[in-house]
Amino acid sequence: MKRFFARLPRRRRPALATDPFVPVTPRGPRPRPAVAVPPRENPEKTRARAERRLKFTAACFIAGFAVIGLKMGAISASEAREPATGGLSGAGIVSARADITDRQGRVLATNVTATALYAQPHLMVDPAAAAEGLARIFPDMNAETWTRRFTGGSKFYWLKGNISPEQQQAVHDLGEPGLLFGQREMRVYPNGPLASHVLGGARYGAQDVRAAEIKGVAGVEAVFDTYLRDPAREGAPLRLSVDLSVQTAMERVLDSGRRLMNAKGAAAILMNVRTGEIVALASLPDFDPNDRPQVRTEGDRGDDPLFNRAVQGVYELGSTFKIFTAAQSLELGLTNAGTMIDTTGPLRQGRFRIRDFHNYGAQLSVTDVIVKSSNIGTARMALDIGAARQQAFLRSLGFFEATPVELTEAPGARPILPTRWPDISTMTISYGHGLSASPLHLATAYASLLNGGTRVAPTLLAREEAPAPGPRVVSPRVSAEARHMLRQVVTRGTASLAEVEGYQLAGKTGTADKPSPTGGYYDDKVITTFAGVFPAQDPEYVIVVTLDEPSVQAAGEERRTAGWTAVPVASEVVRRIAPLLGMRPDFDPGADAFGAYLTQAAVR
Repeated sequence: MKRFFARLPRRRRPALATDPFVPVTPRGPRPRPAVAVPPRENPEKTRARAERRLKFTAACFIAGFAVIGLKMGAISASEAREPATGGLSGAGIVSARADITDRQGRVLATNVTATALYAQPHLMVDPAAAAEGLARIFPDMNAETWTRRFTGGSKFYWLKGNISPEQQQAVHDLGEPGLLFGQREMRVYPNGPLASHVLGGARYGAQDVRAAEIKGVAGVEAVFDTYLRDPAREGAPLRLSVDLSVQTAMERVLDSGRRLMNAKGAAAILMNVRTGEIVALASLPDFDPNDRPQVRTEGDRGDDPLFNRAVQGVYELGSTFKIFTAAQSLELGLTNAGTMIDTTGPLRQGRFRIRDFHNYGAQLSVTDVIVKSSNIGTARMALDIGAARQQAFLRSLGFFEATPVELTEAPGARPILPTRWPDISTMTISYGHGLSASPLHLATAYASLLNGGTRVAPTLLAREEAPAPGPRVVSPRVSAEARHMLRQVVTRGTASLAEVEGYQLAGKTGTADKPSPTGGYYDDKVITTFAGVFPAQDPEYVIVVTLDEPSVQAAGEERRTAGWTAVPVASEVVRRIAPLLGMRPDFDPGADAFGAYLTQAAVR
């Protein structure tokens, strides 16, 4: 191998140039390419550029710190809130709701800021201790139940919709990060149970931890729900016709009267006879709309505190109907106030017998038929009127339809009418048996008959101006004569305990046997009613008081009739509320006011 390589020709190595980095060729060193040398920059320009860069960087730092500082200041000045949970942003929930006030602008319902309590178990440190702490703060919460729930894998639980500041602090002191609070609007009724059946109540609709929708569930809260939540109204309050002072006085007297008369329930209405404005409406037992109870599904419906006896209660209203029969007879020209009516009894109609509570003799004038409350005399007038005309007249007074008052309960409270209308129905309905209606129906009919004879519609809204007169139901003269008869019922008839000195109350009593749920009537249970207007000469208000199953010991025996039960309560109501209504007592109305009635009727 060495020999082989030895015979190969060897390449001659060129001589190296003196510069070891210059390539060398057989002909000599390769020339280096020319390189352009940049000119040196002006030092002043270099310094200026550097200053600009430094200033820009400093400005960016200052702007960033300023934004952070402003944000921190805004956060420190704002109200503390719980962090939002996933999917619960509150978007789209409208919690604003306008106030409800009485006719004087006093608040009946409003919104306040409340605190809700909720739990996120996955954030809890000690679920069992949290459950035990909550059970100590809220006695209705069971520690074992909530321990199971907190450890069951769910990530969210509503605990309390509204808690007090004291309860919030107690929960906060537990130190549990999984128990959180949320601010929301809450509907509050500052007067408690007062006017509860008018207001009805509200509940939460759509809700999350930051907001809750408030929706009306009954009463005017439900009827005007859209109106109260309308943002276009900018929170303008809903003004009712109710007067808070009058409502308070009426409820107190009615409750005392119910207890005194041992009644299981009571209702009262005060209405302006010309405008139909309801100044006070009460039903007992009542409830607190701040803690509205659940509807009862068992037992007597009338025992439920949510049941509005003044509007939903449909009863036979007894002898309070007699004035309608007398007024229609006068309007048709069949009788006048002095016409003598045969009252011999019993009055036979087929297999039925109609009797009076007392024997009033062979004849009574039309006025005395009303004053002494003769069933026989009223039935005879009704037979002369006839079924068709009686139905037409009662329809004109509103007894064939539900009242149009602004309450959710009203449309379902239609009068109960006979399926057939034979002569016996004509006779019994003339004195308030065989047709059932609510106390509000009765108040509306009395206002329409006795205000001069024009139909009014009941309303719970305060009117800014007097409405146009409604359809005429009787002439002004007949209206005045009807008031005169009812005034004599108080001065010398069955409602003598209704006399209120200075206010000339005129009205009629009514006692009806209470129907049994199994059919027929109870032997010892009645519903008593007093309906009237005041002052009698020129009425401003109509009042209706109804008691359910009253019974009182008076004059040595048990009394159940309206003259002994409903009348004294109504009298005391008028005595209390008349000064609140700004009415000055008139202690000298004249011994015989009938001439004044007729003069006023002629003028109208």
